[in-house]
Amino acid sequence: MIVFFGPAGAGKSVQGQMLAARLGWRWLSTGQMFRESDDPEVKEILKTGELISDEKTFDVVRQALNNSVDVKRLIIDGFPRTMAQAQWLMDDKNSLGREVAMVIVLEVPESVIQERLQLRGRAQDKPEIVARRMNIYRQEMYPVLSYFADKGIKIVHLDGTGTVGQVHDKIMAELEYNELT
Repeated sequence: MIVFFGPAGAGKSVQGQMLAARLGWRWLSTGQMFRESDDPEVKEILKTGELISDEKTFDVVRQALNNSVDVKRLIIDGFPRTMAQAQWLMDDKNSLGREVAMVIVLEVPESVIQERLQLRGRAQDKPEIVARRMNIYRQEMYPVLSYFADKGIKIVHLDGTGTVGQVHDKIMAELEYNELT
């Protein structure tokens, strides 16, 4: 598995979809799965910018992974977001049949994030909600990345600014360098 890290608007979904199309991998986005959810509780939580509970997230991810057993490599976008989720992913890797090969962190300044999200125009992309999500992201990201580093997972920080193609080329170069293509 390749795990994409970055705040909302960093380009994780676009890059994940491009990699999936280019390499024949499967892109799994918890954000997309939650946005498509019929669960009224999930819909309300998305409006506030808060995180969906670990339990609901585990259910969604477990089902997506179980539905992807036939795919060589997975790209996970939006998971894990908390330490409990990171531990679950690593502790359950044998029963899930997958290991995390690399974490790619897309680094994008907050001003660029705000610009991108205004163009995207989703209901949950209001400036105050984005600011809340950025706060949560910063609080949760560093412990999760430290946990992955302690487990020996390769973590690559990439500049997520520039054109979609430029960022994609940076990602491909890292994957090729690490023999993950």
